[in-house]
Amino acid sequence: MKGIILAGGAGSRLYPLTRVASKQLQPVYDKPMVYYPLTTLIEGGIREICLISTPQDLPRFEQLLGDGSQFGLAISYREQAKPEGIAQAFLIAADFIGQDSVTLILGDNIFYGGDTFQKAFADFKSGATIFGYHVNDPERYGVVEFDLQGQAVSIEEKPKQPKSNYAVPGLYLYDNRIVEITRNLKPSARGELEITAVNVEYLRRGDLRVERLARGFAWLDAGTSSSLHEASAYVQTIEKRAGIKIGCPEEAAFRSGIVNLAQLEVIVRQMPNCEYRAYLEKEVVAEAKRLKQ
Repeated sequence: MKGIILAGGAGSRLYPLTRVASKQLQPVYDKPMVYYPLTTLIEGGIREICLISTPQDLPRFEQLLGDGSQFGLAISYREQAKPEGIAQAFLIAADFIGQDSVTLILGDNIFYGGDTFQKAFADFKSGATIFGYHVNDPERYGVVEFDLQGQAVSIEEKPKQPKSNYAVPGLYLYDNRIVEITRNLKPSARGELEITAVNVEYLRRGDLRVERLARGFAWLDAGTSSSLHEASAYVQTIEKRAGIKIGCPEEAAFRSGIVNLAQLEVIVRQMPNCEYRAYLEKEVVAEAKRLKQ
């Protein structure tokens, strides 16, 4: 399976911050926002990733992430000249997807807790898998309706009268039919290729799986000034209390086995002296050496 990080858009809700840098390059506590979805993909076993962003922002992402080799990845880049819906990403990256299945994650979505995603990646074979997360304001999202047996029966985009409180967060898994399905989509009233329309088509074909995320799982959408601040506060609280880092791709790559201890040490030595380096040295490298003794 290949992975796509969609990090485009105008970032108008974060203006004037986005006059300086893309929304997905804004800091969420101690890391650029894009580190969090990148880490989620690494933890899910994804090794080939395509990052999609605007022509003006792509050079900054390339400067930050390079070709991905420091994480044991292969990262390529594609331009989204004009944002025309989440599903547009599958057309932009069609040559990258090739004959493979693909997962798409939104660059401003932060996930933490449990191993639901890792299991979903490992178990995925065909069709589509999306997730349901209980929220207080479902009218802001795509909403899944379930029957008494817990099976999804409908999905609506930002309904005025939601049929459930389960919103669809920004992580989606699809088989290779996604490119053909997206090519046959008609733009919505707002002129976009809607990801909800993709999910409805898989549901119509009987090939959609919806997994409800358990209580205690955290989904943070850092797309507004207030939610960006809330996400930073949440990450800071967890990191300070637990002594771990959320959204650390170097650690995720090491714990996933795609970067070995010697490689991690080289990566860490190239960093300037900072809290981020100190964490990797003391909590990851030193612990791994201790366990090897």
